Amino acid sequence: MTVSDRARGEPGGRSDRLCTGAVEETQAAAVWLQHCRPPRWLGRCVALVALLAAFASPAAAQSAFPPDSAVQALIEQRVKDGRAAGIVLGLLEPDGTTRVLTAGVAGPGRTLDRTSVFEIGSITKVFTSALLADMVRRGEVALDDPVAKYLPAGVTVPSRNGKQITLELLATQHSGLPRLPTNLRMSSMLNPYAEYSVAQLYEFLGSYQLPRDPGAQFEYSNVGVGLLGHVLALRAGRSYEELLRERILQPLGMPHTVITMTPELRERFVAGHNALGDTVPPWDLPTLAGAGALRSDVQDMLAFAAAALRGTGPAGEAIRFAMQPRAEAGNASTMIGLGWIRSTTQRDTIVWHNGGTGGFRAFLGLLPARGIVVVLLTNSGGAGSADLGLHLLDPSIPLASPPRRPGAVSGRL
Repeated sequence: MTVSDRARGEPGGRSDRLCTGAVEETQAAAVWLQHCRPPRWLGRCVALVALLAAFASPAAAQSAFPPDSAVQALIEQRVKDGRAAGIVLGLLEPDGTTRVLTAGVAGPGRTLDRTSVFEIGSITKVFTSALLADMVRRGEVALDDPVAKYLPAGVTVPSRNGKQITLELLATQHSGLPRLPTNLRMSSMLNPYAEYSVAQLYEFLGSYQLPRDPGAQFEYSNVGVGLLGHVLALRAGRSYEELLRERILQPLGMPHTVITMTPELRERFVAGHNALGDTVPPWDLPTLAGAGALRSDVQDMLAFAAAALRGTGPAGEAIRFAMQPRAEAGNASTMIGLGWIRSTTQRDTIVWHNGGTGGFRAFLGLLPARGIVVVLLTNSGGAGSADLGLHLLDPSIPLASPPRRPGAVSGRL
């Protein structure tokens, strides 16, 4: 079933690979922006888009995105190719108009709509960065504070050559910490991080030796941003979820973005699928919540993105503060802010993040100069959706070729 909804004003019409392959997908998307080549089969899709655009209405022609029929064809083809069981796509136009389209299913006998809830994986990281920015702006912490300042006495944080890991280095992925803690033992590949404890996190910090000085090099670290969320919660004296709800989610009107789901949200939560199409359970990240524990729907994600573009109040200002570029992220055309990736193309700068868990992939991308946003939520743990999101923001970026065959989910963040 497909749905196209429009609303003017606030997204949704109302008054977060942490996870399997997220690192690889994020890096692959950045490389794709530099070295992309159009796949042979893309010609048919491009011709279809051009034909539909030629007959679009004047109102549609003024849109920053292709007409609904063309976008619908793209996401339906992705479902047909087996790259997603279901897709919910949200678009935000420069005038504040939102469009929501769906393809595929939420689960057996269940349809998708704008209230369907997905895991967003590593997109959670930009929420954690918004918290950091908010606390910096309030004077509660400073970006150059050593992370050790906010941990209990007796907890040792690795350092090198007299240089300490700061809050900013955690948020900009320059801490020197690895992707995952070295003492992570996945007792269940279906929910691999559920049993990782705070005591284990502290044990890891006390035993790990940094391979380079903090700040020397970009290295995507899930444990680093998980640690950041943990220390911000300690500083505020409440749980990560409570702090996020108070500072970001409630002010922006995002009631469906949670870690702990209510019975109502559980009914809206879609079934996740691995790369082979098998249904898999949701993931829990009690200790590393700040790196990838959030669930959300497209209308909440559009509200968050709208605040990033032009929202007022402390929450919107914090998000924009976090989006400012601060360091290189692997190459000269890719920068990172506090959590946000900034990729410079021939046309513009795309500010974005993606995420994934065992059964989900998600993408959030913005073109601040044009005031447009793409949100993509899928309930499949396959190749991901970053290429489609980037293509919709900048049509000169071609779509990735369909995978030749699905690969099994590894259970790694």
